[in-house]
Formats: sequence, structure tokens, C-alpha cells
Amino acid sequence: MASLQASNLVLSSSSKQIHAAISVPKLPSIRLSVPKVPATKVLSEELNTREGFINTIPVEKNVTRTTLVQESSSVSKATVQLYALLEAVADRVEMHINIGEQRENWNTLLLNSINMITLTAATMAGVTATGGAGVSILGLKLASTVLFSAATGMLVMMNKIQPSQLVEEQRNATRLFKQLQSQIQTLLAVGSPSKDDVKDAMEKVLALDKAYPLPLLGVMLEKFPKSLEPAVWWPKNQSPKTNKSQETKHFNRKVENNGWTEELETEMREIVEVIKRKDSEDYERLGNKVLKINKVLAKSGPLLTGIAALGSAFMGSSHGPWAAIVAAVAGALASAVNTFEHGCQVGMVFEMYRNNAGFFKLVQESIESNLDENDEEKRENGELLEMKVALQLGRSLSQLRDLAKKSSYSRVEGSPIDEFASKLF
Repeated sequence: MASLQASNLVLSSSSKQIHAAISVPKLPSIRLSVPKVPATKVLSEELNTREGFINTIPVEKNVTRTTLVQESSSVSKATVQLYALLEAVADRVEMHINIGEQRENWNTLLLNSINMITLTAATMAGVTATGGAGVSILGLKLASTVLFSAATGMLVMMNKIQPSQLVEEQRNATRLFKQLQSQIQTLLAVGSPSKDDVKDAMEKVLALDKAYPLPLLGVMLEKFPKSLEPAVWWPKNQSPKTNKSQETKHFNRKVENNGWTEELETEMREIVEVIKRKDSEDYERLGNKVLKINKVLAKSGPLLTGIAALGSAFMGSSHGPWAAIVAAVAGALASAVNTFEHGCQVGMVFEMYRNNAGFFKLVQESIESNLDENDEEKRENGELLEMKVALQLGRSLSQLRDLAKKSSYSRVEGSPIDEFASKLF
């Protein structure tokens, strides 16, 4: 009995061990997702603390959001405003390009249409002057009169707006807005802008809008002024005037401050004198000549077509062939005058001279505004200004200094300098 009980006990204990061994693999079937988060956290902490780096890999999403907010808040308000101005300037560039193309089409279409109308009417008048048998004089008379009258009205309108001059305005506006666009991009790339930079850029945009308006009615630039006035597309700066006694007192000082020396100041003054005496004066003289020619042509075209319209109105047997001859000749002359004025784009040439005169005025004012400032630290860097002026005039630094020396010698000798400041145009 004792042996049977012992064997039963062994069997029961062994069966229990077997049951326990069989039931152990069932325990991992329970899926728990909680331990996965600490594992990732421990792994990231291990990576952060390895090789001496601490807290370089963010784990939680809240940390990333906080970092993005701090980065966005670090962008200054002036930078955001300059980006807004940059978008506005880019839009203006496209506007002036599109309107310039449209007005160039105006010039071509109006020129061809008016010439065709004028030559057709002149041909009708010439046929009438032959006085051939069977020719319907009344029909030709009415047709040529209507065509000459229409050509007169269209010429008056075309000469008033000067499409070729409008196209040149849009070309210059596009170039200057692109220049301003690159200046703003450079300012954003070089360093952190300030409120003064935003204000300066805004003033430049408004000055360009005023100098080159897009509408024709009300704000269009005067196409026939009394005399040439240089174009002004930059804001006016109020700079303090320098006392002449202070200039004399500081003339012998050889101290360089913000890139400025006494030699550089003397050089810049001589460059200004050359621009005044040669470049600005020459472009204003040529511009006034072109303006006078354009005024004569603008009046002659409609006047000739008007005479042709009157001559064609009086064509008939009672007046002989002279009325028809006058109409035909006046119409031919009007077509030639119109072709010379708008085909050669005399208005565009005048606008080109006006903008060139404005360019030299800008260079002159930029130099004088720096020289008039007593405090050298408030001036633009002297070496940078010298390089800018040399590039604007198409010269190297050595050529610019040689020009200043020539100007100084010519003033001492009392003879005019025979060289222009600009080598570009």
C-alpha cells in the first residue's frame, strides 16, 4: 500500500510538472503595448547621452512644436514686411512688362493704320485730279474727305499720347523695379533688416509709381513740356548742409574714417563737377533739341491731313484740278511726317534723354548727400561709394581717379575738360 501511494504521488507530481511546462508558453500570448513607449524613450535617451551629447534628439511632439514656434518668432517683423514689399515689386515688374508690350502694339498698329488710310485717301484724290472720263468724282470726293478727316483725328490722339514714349517709360520702370527687387533680395540675404530699411524700400516703390504711372488719364506724364526736366524716380533725402569753413578746416587732415579720406572727398567733388559740366548739360541740350523736333512733327501731321481733307472737300469741276492736287500732295506729306515721327520713335528718343539726365542727377545727388554729411560715420562707406560710382560711369577705379585729376587740372588752367564722365552712354 505504501508503495502504491508513493507511486501515485510521483505520477501526480510529474503530471503537475508536465502541465506546468505545457501551460508556460500560453502566457506570452497576452499582447501588451505599454512597454513599447518606455523602450523608445530609453533608446532615444541612450542616443542622446552617447558620445557626450545631451538632449539632442527630441522625443515628444510638444518639444518639436515649441521649437518651431521659437524659430518663427525669431523672424523679425521688418523681414516679413520686406518679403511683402518684394511680392509687390515683383507684381509691378510683370504689370509694366505687360503694359509695355500692349503700348508697343499700339504704336505699330496706329502707325500702319493711319498711313494706310492717308495713302488711300491721297490715291483717291490723285485719281480725281486726272479728271478721266467716267470717273465718279462725287464718290471719290466723299470717300477721301472722310478718310482724311479720320486720319486727322487719329493723328491728334496718337501724337497726344506718344505710344513710343509710353513704351520707353515702361521699359525704364521695369528695369528700375527689377533693380529694386534685387536690392531687397540682397538686403534679406546679407543681414537682418530694420524698420528704416522697410521705410526706405516703401518710399522707393512709391517714388517709382509716381515717376512712371500706368494710367493714361489724369496722371500721364506731359509729353511736350516747355523744356527737358530730368526724370526723378527716387525719394528726396533731406541731408544737412556742410559749413564751408568746416570743410576748409578739415581739408588738411589725413585721417581715414569709414573709408573716407580727404583725397577721396576731393575726387568725388571733381567727379560731380564733370557730370554737371559735361554729361548732364549735354543730355539736356540734346533732349531739348529732340523735344523741339517732336513738337514740330506732332503739329505738322494733323495740319497736313486737315489741309488734305479740305482740299478733297472742294474737289470738282468748278475748282479745277488744284484742290485734288493739294489734297493728294498734303496727304503724301502727312504720311511721310507720320512715318518719321512714330516710325523713328522720336518720342522714345526724348524719353531716353530724359532718363539719362535723371541718371546723372541721381549719381550727383548720391555723392553730394554723402559729402554734405559732417559725420563720416553716418555716410556710406567711402570705398564702397567710389566703387559704385565707377561702375555706374563704366570706369575702373584708376580711370575714375584719372578723370578727377584731369578735371582738377582743367579748372586750374581755366580750360574746359574734353572728356565725359560716363563711358556707358
